[in-house]
Amino acid sequence: MTQKEYLKLIDEVIANGKYKDDWASLCHHKTPDWFTNGKFGIFIHFGLYAVPGFGNEWYSRSMYDKNCREFQYHIDNFGPQDKFGYKDFIPIFTLDNFNSDAWAELFKASGARYVMPVAEHHDGFSMYNTEFNRWNICEMGAKRDYLGKLKESLEKNGITFCASTHRAEHYFFMNPGMETESDIKNGEAADFYGPCVYNEAYCPENMTDSTWNIEAEGATDEYLTDWMVRTLELVDKYQPSSLYFDWWIHNNSFKPYLKKIAAYYYNRAEEWGKEVTINYKHNAFPPTVATFDVERGALTDISPVPWQTCTSVSKRSWGYIKDNEFKDPSQIICDFIDIVSKNGSMLLNIGPAPDGTIVKEEADILREIGRWLSVNGEGIYGTTYWKKFGEGEVNVEEGFFKDNDNKGYTEKDFRFTYKDGCIYAFQMKPDGNTVEIKSLFYTKRAGLGIAGISLLGSDKEVKYERDESSLRITDYEKISTSHPICFRIELI
Repeated sequence: MTQKEYLKLIDEVIANGKYKDDWASLCHHKTPDWFTNGKFGIFIHFGLYAVPGFGNEWYSRSMYDKNCREFQYHIDNFGPQDKFGYKDFIPIFTLDNFNSDAWAELFKASGARYVMPVAEHHDGFSMYNTEFNRWNICEMGAKRDYLGKLKESLEKNGITFCASTHRAEHYFFMNPGMETESDIKNGEAADFYGPCVYNEAYCPENMTDSTWNIEAEGATDEYLTDWMVRTLELVDKYQPSSLYFDWWIHNNSFKPYLKKIAAYYYNRAEEWGKEVTINYKHNAFPPTVATFDVERGALTDISPVPWQTCTSVSKRSWGYIKDNEFKDPSQIICDFIDIVSKNGSMLLNIGPAPDGTIVKEEADILREIGRWLSVNGEGIYGTTYWKKFGEGEVNVEEGFFKDNDNKGYTEKDFRFTYKDGCIYAFQMKPDGNTVEIKSLFYTKRAGLGIAGISLLGSDKEVKYERDESSLRITDYEKISTSHPICFRIELI
């Protein structure tokens, strides 16, 4: 199908469908039950940037920027950028050990309910079959439908398949190569490297400010039309249950196209009989149109609408690098509980190695989370928020890029969820002593009646006492663990 034909199809689907390309129509779209109940997903950053395995997933940009250490690293290890460019990693990217069934089995063991592979990153290399980009994994490198095979394995294991596209930023992403002797500047692969817009707004020193500013110069209509068509081709070919966008789509130039994308996607989902959503950052969409995402961060209180944190098991990169540093599983679990207590879900990223294997450190973390969820998942899956998210002295700092450090929870810090007439109270740092929860104090006047308390994963009777100052759990099975424990508090 040509671009012109696709544009006609887009207009027809919107004209004939329930959802129109305006916020008034789109704001009535419902957040899927699979998302609000599932709570835990896996993000996968896997692409050409895994081959050099250095710096981070922005290697495709940094290798052309003289101010980045990747520039000299590339010369030392692969040669000058005009002799060995980013495109020359493609033949090396063969995925010899990729096993989609093994990936899906690991994700299932982790307790994840949905999985979000990156279909295309800022580098412009499509990890899926597309008619609109010859630089794709089905025609080059591995020459296989990575995304399709993974979707098949996930769905066979009962896991919801989602997909992300980060192509919007490709408009300017490779532009440092226009200022150096490189295969970008000499035009060898202009259809791969993109417009490489290099004006004052999008040169490296100004890029951050420009791409956060909604009124800054945006992309051209020609580029945005192409981006929209590529995005909706991905939607039609793979039918993801969630479509994730990275930043910059909040720029005002994207808004007419976002409305069309949402209307087309939601109408298609109606045809498929599927519940879907869109993940976005900043203020790209109004509330209730789609599901907002906080990158490597959280909220300080309960959100009235469902939301998501995307974060990673690693601290230095979203993609594979040889010298990555990984978080402690307890830190991830604590962050996860805090997110869920505030009406959120966690999308936890891994970065597989270039041969298609998941590195041991990442696999071990996922299995550890899975073991914890096998005991405590009752207080996570299918829950909603209670009247307050928790108690204690420790809370997160709101915003992006705030989650690398351990929060320092103590035995006095608790987080709450609610389901089926039960409050679930997570003690974030158990110490084996009497558990005191001040939020569950006793009062005769419109009080909260408790029928009984149990500790998830334990058959031992739990003894407790209450007065007007607190609920004190005095006797319970002292589990030896560094992870949070969860008390089920059944209401009368």
